[in-house]
Amino acid sequence: MTASPPRRRRAAVTAALALTVGVAVGSDVAAASNVVSGLQGGSGTVTVPTWLFLLTGGAVIAASGMLSMLVTDRAFLEEIHTWSLPVPGTEAVRTWLGRLGAAGTAVVLALVVYTGFTGPQIGSASFAVLVVFVGARAGLTMVAYAVGNPWPALDPWRRVAAALPNGFVEYPTDWKRWPAVAALLALIYVEIVTPLTQSPATLAWAVLGYSAFAIAGAVAVGPDAWVRNADPVSTWFRFYGAVGPLQRTGEGWSLRAPGSRLREADLVTDLSDVAFVVLLVWELTLSGFVVTPPGETVVEALVGVGLPPVVAYLLLLLAGFALFLGAYLLAARRSRERATTYLTARYLALRFAPSLLAIAGGYHLAHYFAFFVSQTPSLWTALVNPLSPPAPPAFTRLVLPGWFSTLDIGFVLAGHVLAVWAAHATSFDLFPGRLQAIRSQIPFIAVMVAYTMLSLWLLSMPTGTTPFVQG
Repeated sequence: MTASPPRRRRAAVTAALALTVGVAVGSDVAAASNVVSGLQGGSGTVTVPTWLFLLTGGAVIAASGMLSMLVTDRAFLEEIHTWSLPVPGTEAVRTWLGRLGAAGTAVVLALVVYTGFTGPQIGSASFAVLVVFVGARAGLTMVAYAVGNPWPALDPWRRVAAALPNGFVEYPTDWKRWPAVAALLALIYVEIVTPLTQSPATLAWAVLGYSAFAIAGAVAVGPDAWVRNADPVSTWFRFYGAVGPLQRTGEGWSLRAPGSRLREADLVTDLSDVAFVVLLVWELTLSGFVVTPPGETVVEALVGVGLPPVVAYLLLLLAGFALFLGAYLLAARRSRERATTYLTARYLALRFAPSLLAIAGGYHLAHYFAFFVSQTPSLWTALVNPLSPPAPPAFTRLVLPGWFSTLDIGFVLAGHVLAVWAAHATSFDLFPGRLQAIRSQIPFIAVMVAYTMLSLWLLSMPTGTTPFVQG
């Protein structure tokens, strides 16, 4: 039987997508992150064998082909994305767990500050550095997109603000989540230009400064408004948590299919949310870029024309973010043209943006999974002896087998496939016609492929240290 034109077109798009990603996979793989580099001193490359390249390409083709076939069945899509399994538990239990979690986090933060100032000034043997970067930056974020958002039960700053007089000014509604975007940009910048992973005292000052900022903001506008709009940490975990299977509803917690929350219209409601989501993708790309040879070359070139290093990094951070965001918004406009719809490009940008969270989760797992596993012994040593740490040689990391790094490509591609699935589901929510729905996805998928190719390219590079940033 001869395939229909829409089916042939879908097959061509699927094959092109698989080929593009497959070619990108056929490279060397290495973990690339300034945090990883700061604690581990970089990593070498591991050549991907031909069989793995072929297997990965075949897996992408198969997954994308299945997706193209299944997506046309609206009843099936609805069944997958609305399935849920209630998680037993009373509101009283959740309240007490929240109180205990926030109290525990407050104690840990106090220890981070204390040990940052008084403990060994060696990042790989510091309770402060290991807890913040291995435990929270890596581990807790993985919990968010692999399980569900843990931060509401752990947030100590919100509970401190709630116990104080608060709500002195009304949060300007037209600010939306732009303060959270600006604050996350500032945090990323501080992480890049200061030796947080190498200087525990510097990290302790940063934690103190952020704590004062978070409590003051929550007291000024009220904890609820602050957490919902301006707090970058809460927004970070809320968006990453949308990928996970454990979701909170009006009736309590429930298990859902991973990524099913990403098709819902109430997750991203403003362009500031779109900017925050794109920034999650860009910050992981940037953290890998600045410790690879191409990134070092760019930074050195900017410094070579007379820019101070701190200005060069700020320019790189903002320019790259503007490029990523601009590419996505351009895809939204192209999507509107291809779908010939009365829906605005802005609305399409809002609805398709959550699918990028799956890519961000895949990127994060690729950057931090091996790092987290290898640093687990040191983290455990720090947790057991926070106030009387042993000599630095006691802080050891697991030596992972060579094949472990090849998991990175699987994580990146898994995030990409889940993102394509979410985009498919969203398009069929928006458009009644099958061909119209498929046409609307193509520009967004093109942007996803570009993001993913760039990430895989960076993962293929050997890593060093952040240029001009000294411990």
